[in-house]
Amino acid sequence: MSQPDAAHRLAAHAAGLRFADIPPEAVAKAKTFILDTLGVGIAGGSVPEVAPLLATARSWGQGTGAAVWGTRERLAPGAAALVNAFQIHCQEYDNLHEGAVLHSMATLLPVLLAEAETRGGLSGRDLITGVVAGVDVACSLGLAARQGWRFFRPATSGGFGAVAGLARLRGFDAARTLAAFGMQLGQASGTMQAHTEGSPLLPLQIGFNARAAIQSCDLAAAGFPGLDAPFEGRFGYLPLFEGAWDCAEVLAELGQVWRVTELSHKPFPSGRATHGGVDAVMALRAAHGFGPDDVEAISIAAPPLINQLVNRPALPAPSAAYARLCLPFVLAKLLQHGRIELSQFRGAALTDPSTYALARRVMVTRVEDANPNALLPQHVEVRLRDGRVLAHRVEAMLASPARPLSREAHLAKFRGCWAYAAEALDPAGAETMIGLVEALETLADVRALLAAMTPG
Repeated sequence: MSQPDAAHRLAAHAAGLRFADIPPEAVAKAKTFILDTLGVGIAGGSVPEVAPLLATARSWGQGTGAAVWGTRERLAPGAAALVNAFQIHCQEYDNLHEGAVLHSMATLLPVLLAEAETRGGLSGRDLITGVVAGVDVACSLGLAARQGWRFFRPATSGGFGAVAGLARLRGFDAARTLAAFGMQLGQASGTMQAHTEGSPLLPLQIGFNARAAIQSCDLAAAGFPGLDAPFEGRFGYLPLFEGAWDCAEVLAELGQVWRVTELSHKPFPSGRATHGGVDAVMALRAAHGFGPDDVEAISIAAPPLINQLVNRPALPAPSAAYARLCLPFVLAKLLQHGRIELSQFRGAALTDPSTYALARRVMVTRVEDANPNALLPQHVEVRLRDGRVLAHRVEAMLASPARPLSREAHLAKFRGCWAYAAEALDPAGAETMIGLVEALETLADVRALLAAMTPG
């Protein structure tokens, strides 16, 4: 092959990356989003779907291996990675890369920490390097896509990022990393039907691909042969899962643009595609002081992807997974409470008739955009009963690199997530964890992170 294709280039990038290559800004961002991911993963252990998931996962290996975050549970590494990945994404609260439309850390970090826990001796610098490599690979694949979503990219592309990060931790060369990519292609999965229905299968698919990443690297380590063109071959990942793609720009930027610096926080526990509308209505409320009874209608004009992801009808008794991905429901909760928080997607909050009545006043319309991955711009109008029409246009998402979340807000989110752990955690432990991650590059063994978030 005279011109290395994307798989060879990305494998070489992951295999060759060293901590010394990573600029300080990327190290700092990696630490920020490691802490954010740990927080939402701990909080995710409190959702009701975790009980049947754990009951099943115990049968795959229990008592040794790796921890389920925020609990005393210990499972086989693949099972622990699956459960932790589910917990990270199950409340739609985890960080993402907006351009790639990809929650890369959800698939990646559970795999790296399962490896660190079972092997021991992996340093904070090792973990940061694995995170940066994995985010680069996953986001490069997402950014290369030139067609609307066909499969659930956080699971599919995210799985290749998890392979890259784990391959880096294990010291694979480029050839072995490439073999692991081939193994991952054979296991890649993630249907958008789960998103359409608002099903908990959606975050579970992230777990499937996290577990597969461990299996892929295990097989590659054993010398099992892989594929030569797992990304751009005739039936490779990009033609099969994405349909249309162009890798030239992302490959040219490897080692120059660090995708971890482009990640966005999720300030609200709902689909990122709802956040433009939330941001606009919050700004209009702050400026004009209206309440829920003052609102006659809300309209949001948004790109096609917003309509695909969160323009769904309000239901009188939605599931939590459906509600988090329903822009009318989310805006109704915002009108009622002035904020969006985890408690609004649990129990009786899901069947509040006043929420349903407000949600029926929200309408989302489609505005064509040449970029199939575009979340913005969004134009929001609030029509009040007194005849006023208030308008706000969102050009940059709150908590994106263009409008970053403050450190204080980032830490407040982590502390809030800590309080939602399935098993009671010492409140002082949140500060211990914050300190450990802040000094992560000095940590000799990252198992200290797991110890700090284990009850008792």
